[in-house]
Amino acid sequence: MHPLRLLILEADTPQPDTEAKYGGYGGVFTALLTAAAEAMDPPRKLSEVATVTAHNIVEDMHAYPPLDEVDAILITGSRHTAYEDDPWILKLVEYTRQAIDSGRIRVVGVCFGHQIVGRAMGARLGRSDKGWEVAVTEVDLTDKGKDIFKLDKMRIHQMHRDVVLEYPKGSIPLGGNDICPVQAMYSPGRYITVQGHPEFTEEIVSEILTNRHKAGIFTDDMYDEAMKRAPNEHDGVKIAKAFLDFMRHG
Repeated sequence: MHPLRLLILEADTPQPDTEAKYGGYGGVFTALLTAAAEAMDPPRKLSEVATVTAHNIVEDMHAYPPLDEVDAILITGSRHTAYEDDPWILKLVEYTRQAIDSGRIRVVGVCFGHQIVGRAMGARLGRSDKGWEVAVTEVDLTDKGKDIFKLDKMRIHQMHRDVVLEYPKGSIPLGGNDICPVQAMYSPGRYITVQGHPEFTEEIVSEILTNRHKAGIFTDDMYDEAMKRAPNEHDGVKIAKAFLDFMRHG
């Protein structure tokens, strides 16, 4: 089986320390997917599974390759709002819709990417009335979610207050919780998404929490409580392994 051609669409730039370490969200996800490939049975090198290219689509709206040059797409998180009508967001929604409708390209959405897939498939998005969900939280999985992620319950880093308000027509719910009922969704051979951030580490999430606290976005109490949960164990590698399985087999 030839390595699949994976395109990472970077919808944001990381915080300064994270960018210095990884060189953009493409680097963050490549590190996660490398660990996921090594966790396969038998262990694999990521280069045996996928060739990875990354494009920052906020800075360059012309960075989209033709879809016939792509086998799988991963849309990253972002500080931007997935239901706004900025030209680059509208272009991303249309490209995502075309990829999913191709019936050949597998699309993975993470956080903002999860919301973009929802929008491309006709779901409503909005701001949660429960406020922010940050650091490691637990997500209850459906039977299908347990089967796909090989977990009884998902522990995953979060950094959002925008949400997908309903499951798109034809999608299979994979998990939810009280703060965000639509946490993960799936359409066989077409897309898989999570609202959380499997790619985040304690270091990455702590930098975001610290800088948003300094900027007055997070209150002292919220910051302190989230920083206590930032080191908690999470299932990022298992989630990424499910992404690789989906990209390869649907």
